[in-house]
Amino acid sequence: MFETLISVDELLRLTHDLQSKPVIVDCRFSLGDRHAGAQAYAAAHIPGAVFADLELDLSGPVIPGKTGRHPLPDPGLLADKLGRWGIFSDTQVIAYDDTAGSFAARLWWLLGWLGHSKRAVLDGGWDAWQRARGELSQDLPAPIAREFVPQLKPHWVCSTEEVEAGIAHGSLGLFDARAVERYAGEVEPIDAVAGHLPSAQSLPFMANLIHGHFLPREQLRARLDAALGAAAAQSVMYCGSGVTACHNILAAAHAGLPLPRLYAGSYSEWITDPEHAVETGRPLSQ
Repeated sequence: MFETLISVDELLRLTHDLQSKPVIVDCRFSLGDRHAGAQAYAAAHIPGAVFADLELDLSGPVIPGKTGRHPLPDPGLLADKLGRWGIFSDTQVIAYDDTAGSFAARLWWLLGWLGHSKRAVLDGGWDAWQRARGELSQDLPAPIAREFVPQLKPHWVCSTEEVEAGIAHGSLGLFDARAVERYAGEVEPIDAVAGHLPSAQSLPFMANLIHGHFLPREQLRARLDAALGAAAAQSVMYCGSGVTACHNILAAAHAGLPLPRLYAGSYSEWITDPEHAVETGRPLSQ
């Protein structure tokens, strides 16, 4: 059973085992071109893979002035969709993308939120699959529909109200997964206000990687131990919209650390309230 990462070699072996065929989910997406992922999937994908669109499948509707850019999907609707993709309680799910797991980690997290443990992200993703000369396909799969029964873990999510209280009382360790330039407020290509949440520390998800692959488990643990310290179990990850923050949570899980919670609304939800303070400036260590 794979619960965090899977290598290309391991996936190749798994796909040839008729007893334990996984459901593979293509999560390729581009924030700059929302149709790019579907177009890439149509051009070529891992054989048998279904396609999950970040905004249509892995997010709920945006409510202007209230939610962030990628709200969590309705659990029941997501469970129905997972069932239509052929996923049920005992299915091994493998998610991949072409951006080092930044979108695949969202599906990994969502599955865990619904109580599904047999899920992993393909380390190295689409690029690693191509380098290994893995088979490619344009065929659209016809999965046998299953019943996916969610067992929701609401404690995995940190609400805006909890973040407000945590900031006020100094009781949350907040970690920002965006690039340090966005954390510092030096650039902001997407959101209307630049900066970060008060008291948040910078923990860019890209630093979990080397050459497009996750760092070895020991290095991930050392990096996250140094950042989270003894308060790992009380830590909360956020990013721009609750997507790439999941990459840090996946890294913590792979490193064997307690799972941080996700501020699902993230920075884009925080700034919908003009009363919410933001801070700018780089971390002292930068």
